[in-house]
Amino acid sequence: MELVTDEQVKTLVREAALELPCSHLVVVIPDATRTAPVPLFFEALCESLKGRVRRLTFLIALGTHPIMSPEAVDRLMGMSEEERAVRFPHAEVVNHRWDLPETFATVGHLSEQETAELSGGRLSLQVPIRINKLLLDADKVVIVGPVFPHEVAGFSGGHKYLFPGVGGADVINFTHWLGALVTSHATIGIRDTAVRKAIELAAGRVGCRTSAFCLVTSKDGLHGVFWGDVRQAWEKACELSSQIHIKWFDKPFKKVLSVIPERYDDLWTGAKGMYKVEPVMAEGGEVVLLAPHISEFSYTHAKVLDQIGYHCRDYFTAQWDRFKDLPWGVIAHSTHLRGDGTFIDGVEKPRVEITLASAIPPERCQAMNLKYQDPATINLDEWRDREDEGTLYVPNAGETLYRLRPKA
Repeated sequence: MELVTDEQVKTLVREAALELPCSHLVVVIPDATRTAPVPLFFEALCESLKGRVRRLTFLIALGTHPIMSPEAVDRLMGMSEEERAVRFPHAEVVNHRWDLPETFATVGHLSEQETAELSGGRLSLQVPIRINKLLLDADKVVIVGPVFPHEVAGFSGGHKYLFPGVGGADVINFTHWLGALVTSHATIGIRDTAVRKAIELAAGRVGCRTSAFCLVTSKDGLHGVFWGDVRQAWEKACELSSQIHIKWFDKPFKKVLSVIPERYDDLWTGAKGMYKVEPVMAEGGEVVLLAPHISEFSYTHAKVLDQIGYHCRDYFTAQWDRFKDLPWGVIAHSTHLRGDGTFIDGVEKPRVEITLASAIPPERCQAMNLKYQDPATINLDEWRDREDEGTLYVPNAGETLYRLRPKA
C-alpha cells in the first residue's frame, strides 16, 4: 500500500484551509503517546492559514495524561517555541489543563435515561458534560489525530479527541467504566460501541463547528488522511485502520512478549501492550511487558492505583460499595490491564498472568497484584520467530491489535 506523501498532505491542507477562514480557530492535536505527523500538520496549517485567521490555537489533547513540558512540546511540534514565534506569530500551542477546574465550561449532561440505555441498565446517573473553554471561544474547531483500535472506545480518534481529549473528568470516568463493564476484550477493534455512542452524544452537546483530519499511521508512515465531517472522516479512517492495525491468527498464544516503546513513559499508557494482545491469549497464558524505561505505574493516578492495585472487573463489581467513590476511570484502567477473569467466593482468577519487566521493583509489582521479571534477563532472540510454538514477540507494542480469526 502506497504511503501518503508530505506534499499530498500539504495540498489537502491548503484545500481544506479555504473552508476555514475565521477569527479564532482551535486545532485539537494528540500528545506524544500517539504516532502522528504532528509537525507536518502544524506547519502546513500555519502556512495555509496565514491571513485567514486572526488567532490560531493548537490545543494538546491530554485527557488526563501529564502536562507536557516546554521541551516536550517542542519535540511534539518539531520546532522550538522561539522558532514558532518567529515563523508563525499568529499561532500558539497550549496544553489542555485538565488539572485546572477554571479551564472548563459545562455544556450539558448525559441524562439518567441515556446512561441507563448506554449501559444496558447497569448504570443510571446524570453525567455533567464539561469541555475546555477554548473550544467555546473559537469560531471553528479542527481535530487532527490518528485512529487506532482502542480498548475503551473500540477505535480511537474523531470526537474522542474531545472526550476524553479535552473534556472533563465526569465523562471520562463514566465512559471508561462503561467500557470496563463491557470489557476491553469485547470492545477493542469494534467501531460502534456503547462508549463511542456516549462520546458522540457528549460531542453533540458542545455546540461548536467541528471538522477533522482523521489519520491512519504506523511506524512505516502515513497510510491515509480523511478530511471533513468528524463522524464521516472517522468512519473512513476506522475502515482503513482495520486493515493496517489488526493482525489475525488462527491459534491463541501461551506466552507473549510486548516490547513497550518509550513514547509510553508510565504503565498507565504502556498498558496498551497488554490491551492489544489480550484477544490472542490462551487461557492461563502470560503477557510479559518489557519496559525498562518505565519506573512508575502512573504519574497522574498513582495514589488511587496504590489503593486498588490491578484486578479483573468482577473483583470490583462484587465489592462495589468499597470502590464506588474512587475515580471510575482509574478502576477501569486497572481492569483493562488485568484483563478478563472471575471473582467467586472471594477468590480472583485472572484469565492470563501479567508480568512487568520494568524499572518498577518486584515488591511494588507484587503489592499491585502483578508478577515481576528483571528486564535484564530477557533475551529478545529467545522470543522471536516462535509463533508455531505458541510464543508471540510484539515489537513496538501498543498500536497494532492482535486477534483470532473467527471459527467457521
